[in-house]
Amino acid sequence: MKKDISKRFYPMWLVSPAVVIYALFFIVPVILSLFLSFTDWNLHRIMSPSFVGFKNFIILFKDGIFVKAIFNTLLFASTTTVLKTVFGLLLALALIKKFRGNSILRTLYYLPCVLSTVVIGVLFTAILDTDGLMNNLLGAIGLEQVATNWLGSYGTAITSVILIESWIWAGFCMFIFISGLQAIPKDYYECADIEGCSKFQQFFKITLPLLVPSFTVVITLNISGALKVFDLIYVLTNGGPGFDTQVLNTYTYRAFGLGLLGESAASAIILSIIVVAISFILNLKLKSKEVEM
Repeated sequence: MKKDISKRFYPMWLVSPAVVIYALFFIVPVILSLFLSFTDWNLHRIMSPSFVGFKNFIILFKDGIFVKAIFNTLLFASTTTVLKTVFGLLLALALIKKFRGNSILRTLYYLPCVLSTVVIGVLFTAILDTDGLMNNLLGAIGLEQVATNWLGSYGTAITSVILIESWIWAGFCMFIFISGLQAIPKDYYECADIEGCSKFQQFFKITLPLLVPSFTVVITLNISGALKVFDLIYVLTNGGPGFDTQVLNTYTYRAFGLGLLGESAASAIILSIIVVAISFILNLKLKSKEVEM
């Protein structure tokens, strides 16, 4: 009897350290943030916050910068997810077949994923500056009139950040799609060849439907990660010019730095709700479209 009980509870001892760490660094902060978002907690009332209800949330949605941050966050997440998914799929289709240099190309495309985002941000800040590499190259080929401070206006700044983010993670998406492509049985393509189906038809009738699980993973990971973007925006533009490229995480960080701790907590809660809601809906929709091999 004692042996049966010990066997039954033995796995719990294995997971208990992870549960404790998860609770300490995730569940407890979330509960505290949720509580503090309904208070006027700030640097002047740090030891005696009082309950103010939904006041912080009302203040946030009346703030034009916060509304702009929500728009930028959704724009960044949607566009980068599409670009990373498309580029990752194209790279996977190009590198799925074995040829000389295949491994080298896969490594090169994956390399940005393992580099520090801060290092990449500093590097591209130098490239896109007024006196940076980009403008020097444009001047060298006689396109001085095109040269500009690429991070100095909203359109070029947000476009630059989106393209850099897509470049960083396209290689990661590539490997997920390569795994999905390798899992598709070759028999399907052999039968399609016998039936006289073209490569174009095979791609849309066999490859894409059977890659839906890979799309589920790629899209869910990318959308949730992009909604939480902070470091790349902070290093490249710091939310500027002005407040044009603020996203929810940089807005939360800015509010916290100003001592508006209650508003900062409310902003973090809104971001969490957006991330959970969008990720859940996307995952549910994509799961419903998966087919068995």
